[in-house]
Amino acid sequence: MEDEVDRLVEAWHAERPDLDVEPLHVLSRVSRLARHLDRARRAVFAAHGMESWEFDVLTALRRAGPPYELSPGRLLHATLVTSGTMTNRIDRLESAGLVRRSPDPHDKRGVLVRLTDAGRTRVDAAFADLVDRERDLLGALSPGDRRTLANLLRSLLIPFDTDPAA
Repeated sequence: MEDEVDRLVEAWHAERPDLDVEPLHVLSRVSRLARHLDRARRAVFAAHGMESWEFDVLTALRRAGPPYELSPGRLLHATLVTSGTMTNRIDRLESAGLVRRSPDPHDKRGVLVRLTDAGRTRVDAAFADLVDRERDLLGALSPGDRRTLANLLRSLLIPFDTDPAA
């Protein structure tokens, strides 16, 4: 069965036979899949009255475990945004009643950001729906194929996740 990427690669091979276009077979599919996944995720988040960035911050806090709090610096690391962006996001989430700031008892100059009960309820519901939707997206793959694909993608991602400049 042929897909759009096969046609794209074939066209580039015909137009630029001097180039090895083999990477397109994988990375163009990853790119196209990422766009489809982004659309599906945004639909789930919208159904829960949130945007992707809100989900990212709230899930970082939720994954931290009780008491569901992190420093803004840890949130920066978890969400890959600048400090100014994170401050704005925390402000907006706090105004919505989804997080609250408190002084860091171990650092007199620092604060901690904590998930509120309302934030936890919202992110838990959105996450449950997201997992269901993502499971549907992977429905064409057997459990073994899913594990194989996850392992292959991990091999590609590890250098980005360990390189501070990436």
